[in-house]
Amino acid sequence: MSLGGQVNCRSIVDTVTDLNQLDQIFWITPLALIPLLVLGILSFRKVPASLAIMLAALVGGLTAAILQPQVVMRFVDEPGLAPLLVFIKGIWMAMANGYQENSGIADIDRLLSRGGMDSMLYTLWIIIGAVTFGTLMEEFGMLAKLINPVLLRARTTGKLFLTITCTAIGLNIFAGDQYIALVLPVRIFKVEFQKRGLQPQNLSRIAADAGTVTSPLVPWNSCGAFMAATLGVSTFLYLPYCIFNIASPLLSLGYGITGFKIEKLPLANLNES
Repeated sequence: MSLGGQVNCRSIVDTVTDLNQLDQIFWITPLALIPLLVLGILSFRKVPASLAIMLAALVGGLTAAILQPQVVMRFVDEPGLAPLLVFIKGIWMAMANGYQENSGIADIDRLLSRGGMDSMLYTLWIIIGAVTFGTLMEEFGMLAKLINPVLLRARTTGKLFLTITCTAIGLNIFAGDQYIALVLPVRIFKVEFQKRGLQPQNLSRIAADAGTVTSPLVPWNSCGAFMAATLGVSTFLYLPYCIFNIASPLLSLGYGITGFKIEKLPLANLNES
């Protein structure tokens, strides 16, 4: 048998072993998709994102307690605890610190073990810090001193979009983190968009297109450093092939220059503001 055939056979055997192990650990059923269905319905009904995610997470915990009680009990590992308390504690532990699986198969454990809210605290602190920094600058009048001269030159929607694009990319370069580059421009230019009668989704789109996808193109940015370490390729080597990352801010900037797909605020909202 050729080397390629041996590798394929080994991969098939490993996959079958992993699937059998998963089948022994969990009851694999379409009912496990209920939390995802709930999240989809809440999103379709335009329920606020924080509330929708929280409700879907609680439904997920309840689904786990009903469909996979033995998994929850093994995860909590407190035999003397009442079943109801076991389920409550298991749901809380999974949401707070993440679920940990010790099946003995590294691939399965790596797939199933996650960090919960605790793993997101670093990201949350960055977002809170960025919003707080923007608020302080606004309250002390420093934001107006920095932004007003720029806005006086950005008389058209296209120039305003160009200003936001440069701000987001500049923050990716100098602040070194994607979340600051995404949050601060929205905070800074929110009032100006209202004054010009532009829907806030225009601002969120240009900020996301300029601040999010350009972060992996900066070697010292947290995203760029992660991508380079994961791929084993330096940022400048893979940069020319990142067509989407380069084209996305340019397309969004093109919308602002041409006025295509630029949503306006209703006249009633303009009169109120």
